[in-house]
Amino acid sequence: MGTRLAHVRERLTSSRLLPVAAVGAILLFLFAVRLLGTATEAAAPLLERAFVRIVVGDASALGLSWLGAYVLGNGSVIAAVAVSLFTVDIVSPSQLFLMIAGSRLGAAAIVVFIGALDYVQRAEYSLQKSVSMGLLTFLLTLSIYLPVTVIGYLALPYLRAPFRALSRGWSLGHTPLSVFDALTVAITARIGPLLSFLLAVAILFGTLNLFDRLLGNVDTTTLRQRVFRHFRHTGVSFGIGLVVTGLTTSVAFSLGVIVPLYNRGYVERDELIPYVLGANLGTLFDTLLVAVVLDSPIGVVVVLVLQMVAAAVTLGALAVHEQYSRAVVAVDDRLLDDRRAFTAFVLLLVLAPLTLLLVPFVLQ
Repeated sequence: MGTRLAHVRERLTSSRLLPVAAVGAILLFLFAVRLLGTATEAAAPLLERAFVRIVVGDASALGLSWLGAYVLGNGSVIAAVAVSLFTVDIVSPSQLFLMIAGSRLGAAAIVVFIGALDYVQRAEYSLQKSVSMGLLTFLLTLSIYLPVTVIGYLALPYLRAPFRALSRGWSLGHTPLSVFDALTVAITARIGPLLSFLLAVAILFGTLNLFDRLLGNVDTTTLRQRVFRHFRHTGVSFGIGLVVTGLTTSVAFSLGVIVPLYNRGYVERDELIPYVLGANLGTLFDTLLVAVVLDSPIGVVVVLVLQMVAAAVTLGALAVHEQYSRAVVAVDDRLLDDRRAFTAFVLLLVLAPLTLLLVPFVLQ
């Protein structure tokens, strides 16, 4: 059985079938989003009872999504689930904003955990070699999305009127993706809302991983030679990261392309930083797509607000690129050189979301 699955995977990732497999993965992703919406609507009473028991206030919602990204190893799935919960009024606009932001923080930290585990298990690997790229990526994400989370959350009360104005009378109505509705309704009726919800999450997780695998088989030699040689220009480096991640909706691919160049010393950290900032901005496009597919006007606006605040903070960092890069590199070097500081940092990545989730629950 395992040999047969490996053979199927090898055929799917062959150069001739790669475009067909990619289109199939995208269609399966869109189907999973529609199934998630149908299942969430059917399971709304059950999900609402569970959500109310776990989440106490907005801080808990942030902690839950942050931890959820750790558990699934995928922030995009958590963001998609948050949007689906919002469409059935289980999640408020402020909680949706925080859950999407938390999914980004959790997804970025996963690479640090993997590197740290690799460092502990294999003595021949240095700390620098194990977590270098992942730690730099996370520090950049943290430096942007922490202020984005605070600024966006504080601004949300003042944006409620624009929310209503933009969403009033706007509906996508009948879309080509509604062809999935008969099947999603039938599946939900057959196996029940809860199993359908879990199935949708599993398909989302599987298709995103499949898409990353398919992109991993793309010949990136020409891309590296002709495109990534422009990294010396800050604006161009940022634009490349934004476009590559936005088009592929895969940070794994956009960072995977550049990792060999970084590891071999062809790209310096200062040159890589604008690229990662662009990639972190482009990674929100798939969440925007989910909100559009689920026909959630306010959900679309919430995601756009997050993107706009993230864009503003990112452009601010790029405006003082030298000072910003120097600060990030200084923290990066300190964590890589000091084992105690790195251990404390990793513990903080676990304790921060746990505190956000549990403290409001204990104090209620």
